[in-house]
Amino acid sequence: MKLWTHCSVATMAAGTAQPYGLIEDAALVVDGALLRWVGARADLPAELDAACTQRNDARGALITPGLIDCHTHLIYGGDRAHEFEARLGGATYEDIARQGGGIASTVRSTRAASADELKVQSRVRLKQLLGEGVTTLEIKSGYGLTLEHERKMLQVARDLGRENKLDVRTTFLGAHALPAEFADRSDDYVDEVLTMLPLLHSEGLVDAVDAFCERIAFSPAQVARVFEAARSLGLPVKLHAEQLSDSGGAQLAARFEALSCDHLEWLSEEGAAAMAAAQTVAVLLPGAFYFLRETKVPPIAMLRRHGVAIAIASDCNPGSSPCTSLLLMLNMACTLFRLTPEEALAGATRHAAQALGLNDRGVLAAGKRADFVLWDVQRAAQLAYALGANPCIQTIFKGETR
Repeated sequence: MKLWTHCSVATMAAGTAQPYGLIEDAALVVDGALLRWVGARADLPAELDAACTQRNDARGALITPGLIDCHTHLIYGGDRAHEFEARLGGATYEDIARQGGGIASTVRSTRAASADELKVQSRVRLKQLLGEGVTTLEIKSGYGLTLEHERKMLQVARDLGRENKLDVRTTFLGAHALPAEFADRSDDYVDEVLTMLPLLHSEGLVDAVDAFCERIAFSPAQVARVFEAARSLGLPVKLHAEQLSDSGGAQLAARFEALSCDHLEWLSEEGAAAMAAAQTVAVLLPGAFYFLRETKVPPIAMLRRHGVAIAIASDCNPGSSPCTSLLLMLNMACTLFRLTPEEALAGATRHAAQALGLNDRGVLAAGKRADFVLWDVQRAAQLAYALGANPCIQTIFKGETR
């Protein structure tokens, strides 16, 4: 067993008397890939202390759970800097999409790239997230939109998880956009998605299923067909919901007991109530809000009032959030959405784990995964405070130094 001392620990456990679940002068005992004991150093049982064969001095660091980025589109080909210029000139995200740009542009580039090329490009983005203490990462497909290219994306995602010390959770987002070859035939394309899903699932490539429910994407009725298919396979669902309009997506997702609804700028009271009843997590994406220069802020007070858990993610993607800093997202969640630093950090740990259906991580407690990060800060709020700072000293993944 391994002992960590000379640290303070933000356990991020819910319902504790101290903000952040903070324990001063703390100790952690790691047994294999799990935490055996977490608490005040003075309370460490003598028999556990004696059983530790490796002793680590944290030198006054703050220790938090490993960060969890629960919504990314990390794997893609090309970039969309030209669309950034167009939006600065007055074009909207929807204008660009309707003119054949947007997601369709990235689909063309991703289809043209080999698996090796996608891996090389994505590894650069992944390295930046790893450097900030991310230990669990969700990666969506959705830029292939054919069986061949969706499989390629999901296989690259699996490879990145195996080749690096982190967990990658893969989400099939076949219902992301209507590919050009199915123009004006959206129902036919949904049929195609329903053909892809069981095949990719049988190959072990799918952990969850997502869809984009929006006027420029798929209707609630079409999304319901995809979710029915996911449910028949025993797969959990997630939803891009209420980003550009209120489509009733949150209520639809709640009906299928979705793990999360993501974006939510246009969320209604009825949608929030449905999410609360289904224990569906609200995943907020401040990078997309900022990059698209949106003005309608997600209804934070409403989410709090209904007791909906709030997660924060990077939404790393080429069109609306070309960002590879989860720490920056913590700051934006506070400055743009008025979350507290404690809410923001919970959103990248405890609530992010919930948004992925993972109950073995996101907090530091006995029996949980030994995924944690040592930070060169005195206060947990500093993680959401300094723009561009990265005070990560060391990341521990499944009990081993990364």
